[in-house]
Parts: sequence; structure tokens; C-alpha cells
Amino acid sequence: MASVVKPFSEEQARALVNLRQRYEVWMEAERTLAGLPYDLRRKEVGGRSYLYEIKDRSGNGKSLGAWSDEHAVRLEAYRAQKSDAKTRRDGSRTPLEETGRLGRALQLPMVANEAGPILREADRRGLLDGALLVVGTNAVPAYSIEAGGLIRELPDETADFDLAWAETEASDGEQVLWQMLKAVDRTFTVNTERTFQARNAKAYEVEILVAPSRVATMSRTDRPKPVPLPEQEWLLEGCPVDHVVICRDGSPARIVAPDPRWFALQKLWMADQPKRNALKRGKDAKQGMLLLNAVAEAMPLYPLNDDFERSLPGELAPYFVRWAEQRQSRTPSAW
Repeated sequence: MASVVKPFSEEQARALVNLRQRYEVWMEAERTLAGLPYDLRRKEVGGRSYLYEIKDRSGNGKSLGAWSDEHAVRLEAYRAQKSDAKTRRDGSRTPLEETGRLGRALQLPMVANEAGPILREADRRGLLDGALLVVGTNAVPAYSIEAGGLIRELPDETADFDLAWAETEASDGEQVLWQMLKAVDRTFTVNTERTFQARNAKAYEVEILVAPSRVATMSRTDRPKPVPLPEQEWLLEGCPVDHVVICRDGSPARIVAPDPRWFALQKLWMADQPKRNALKRGKDAKQGMLLLNAVAEAMPLYPLNDDFERSLPGELAPYFVRWAEQRQSRTPSAW
């Protein structure tokens, strides 16, 4: 049986290791800056000094109280922390950009440019650490990295972006998704005909999906508003993959995607559903079969064994059996 995974060269593998390390240094600094106030200042008002927290570039803010020794210490600590984070961020940006350019030249797995800012902003806000999963074909580059090579003929890019809400803790009412999307592009609006979808001025679409078990953890006012889909429950099973990839412009992006076994089987199930767009069913079937083959061939952390088969619900079990039989029939005899 022909290999479905083309292993990365030593140079490609080294670039991916460097990409991850440099991205993490840069993102840690970005998160630190995001967690700090926009600015703290000592201001004179009516002849008295106050410590002010500034909210934006326009200078809007609020008083934190009359100036004191404690406020002086707080302001000094803030300035030192912000300066240190900026130094780390700016110092890590050049090697990160260099690695991205090298990655393009080496033809590493990539995602569309439009997905990059969304993923980076989601990561800056901590949303890729349990709240959001990248689903759909944009997850494919992460699966290739997990396999240690390019998965041959696997469709890996579309003109839209699918995210699944996976948070287990109830929201405090904040519009987490909407604030994140608006921070990326102020032109994002909700599609009134498909309220689970947001589009920007360039017609780039972001769709939000959710499993019924996760609906209650979303704020009622958050947008876009996904329709609960039972099949999304399967993508919460197993162990997600977590890798840093590059966009086609060389910029970095972190992808956290569902367990590849469950993702592949869901794709095979979707390919059989009459409600599924007929133009997508063929791609679903191809993705599912190729990804399962790649898992069996090159992803040892995701065993396709009897224990896994016993964990499958009745809807997915027949697809696993069908895949296993087809793979067995194509495996050359040991003789």
C-alpha cells in the first residue's frame, strides 16, 4: 500500500520546531501586553494629582484615586512590565518573521492569509486553550504536522473559516467571540440569513459551530449565534492536536483542532448525509479516508485499535469498520 504521508525533510522539520519556539516567545509577550491597561498616567486635576487608567488612544479613562506612594510604586511597576514585554515582543518578531519566510520557501503546511489574524487574536485572548477549536479544512495543516509530513492529496483550504465553541465553563455574559472578531476587523457583520456566520467587507466568512452540550456556556448576547448540531459532540472527544503553522504570507498562526480520528470519522459520516451540500460530500469522503490512513501510518499518539473502536457511537462505528476493511484489502501480503 502506497504511503499517504510524504515525510518532512530535516530542514522542514527544523523550521517547524523553530517556528513553534519563536511563536511561543512572541505570543507570551503579546498576552502580557494584552493583559495590561492601555496606559497608566499621573494627571493633575484641579491642582491635585491622581493616577489615571487610560482606556484608548483618545485618552478616555478613569481615576484610580488620589496620588499616593502606593500609586507611585504601581505606576513604576507597570512601566517596567510593559517595557519588558515590548522588548521581548519586538525582539522575537524578527526571528519569527525569518522563520515564516523560510517556511514559505520550504513549502510547509499553510493556511489562508485571512485565517491568520483571527487565530492570532484568539490565541492572544486565550481562546485556543479550551474555548475554540479549528474545524473544517483549515485544520488539515495541523494534522500534517502531527503526521510529520504532507498528507498527499488531502484537500486543505477553503474560502471560509469554521470554528467550534468548546468551552466548558459558563460565560460571564461577555461577548467573547464578537469582541474577538471586531478586534480583527471592524467590518465584520452577522449574516442575517445565517446567524451563525459573520462576514467582513471582503466577503470572508467565519462560521461558528457548537455541540448541544456546550450551548449553555456561551453568552446569550454573543455573536455569531451557532445552531447546536449533535454531530459536533464527536469533535469534543479524544485529544486535540496543537501546532503552529504559517499563512501563505509567512505570518504564524496556532491551530488547535479536534482529535484527527474523530474528525475523519465525522467527515465520512457527513459525506453520507442528504442534507450535506452535494458539492462538499465528495471532499468530505476523501478527507476522511486519507486522514484515517495518515493517522494509521504516522500518528502513533492516536491509535486506531480495538479500544478506540469500542469507544465509537453506533453512527460512526460502521465507517471505521468500512475503512479498516478497505485498508486491510489494500495491504500487501507479508509473503
